[in-house]
This record gives sequence, C-alpha cells and structure tokens, in this order.
Amino acid sequence: MRILVSGGAGFIGSWVVDAFIDAGHDVAVLDSLVTGDKENLNQQARFFQGDICDETFVKKVFEEFRPEVVDHHAAQVNVRKSAQDPRYDAEVNILGTLNLLQAAKQTATKRFVFASTGGAIYGEASDIPTTEQCAAKPESPYAISKQAAELYLKSSAKLAGLETVVLRYANVYGPRQMPKAKRV
Repeated sequence: MRILVSGGAGFIGSWVVDAFIDAGHDVAVLDSLVTGDKENLNQQARFFQGDICDETFVKKVFEEFRPEVVDHHAAQVNVRKSAQDPRYDAEVNILGTLNLLQAAKQTATKRFVFASTGGAIYGEASDIPTTEQCAAKPESPYAISKQAAELYLKSSAKLAGLETVVLRYANVYGPRQMPKAKRV
C-alpha cells in the first residue's frame, strides 16, 4: 500500500514509518521538521518537507503521492504551549488535520489513521484504568484540539465514507523522543 505519514520525522511517527517500510509498504513522510528530526527519517521513505497548515502544499503532496492510507502524527504536542498560544495549537491540530482530511477525500484515500491523545483527552479521569468508554474531559487547549479533530474524523467517516481510526496514545516515551518538542 501507499501510506503517507504526517509527522514521520517525529518521535512516534518515525517508528511508524519504519514499521510500515519493514512490512513492505511504499511510504512517504510529510513533515515540517519544526519538532521532527531529519536523522529520524527512514531513507527508504519519500520525504516532503512542509507544513500541514499549508493547504496548497498538502494538496500537492496528495496529488503527487496519491496515498491509499494516511497515518496522521503531525501535531503541536506541547500542552504548556497550547495554553500559552491556543490559536497556534488549533491551527496545527485542527486546521492542519482538516487540510489532510480534505486532500484525502479529494484523492480517494481509503483510510485515515489519527494519532490522538489518551494522556490528555480524559482530563483527571475518575475511572482507573481509563478505558475508551470513559467520557472525554479535555482540560487543556491541546486536549480540546485533539478531541475536535477526532470529531471531524467521525464526520468525514459518515459524510464521505472515509474509513477512520483513532489511536489514543497514553504518555509515550523512549528512543527518538525529542527535547525540541518541549521547547517549541
């Protein structure tokens, strides 16, 4: 399959790219390198450097690569920054996601996988362990933007027939974790 990974030079996205390539897929990475790192790029992946907030650039990438699947990991991930600048957080996490969704619909992409957040979307959860059946209680602009993007995905699935999958990662850490993401 042709798979486009947004944020594929980032901490989690780069591992996803490696796994897709190891499984034999044709992979392209779309990344602005604001928090991603060129050193994380798999040399077998095609690389498009640019911003998901740039609608024209996103359309060009989709028209050129024509992905069957989009795995969307690009995001503004800093919770503190989301509180300091909620407009920027919304531009990247909501409008950037909408740019990808629109391009996916226009190029007949079949599936859209979205990296959301389990660590923030439930707020101070009263149910431990917290399951997918627990109510979302986002408390930060970051969590709100992730939940909004999830709702747009749900709408796209219903209105456009796009198959969507939401992954609510918990707090993730490990190799390739980038301190740059904390400063931006």
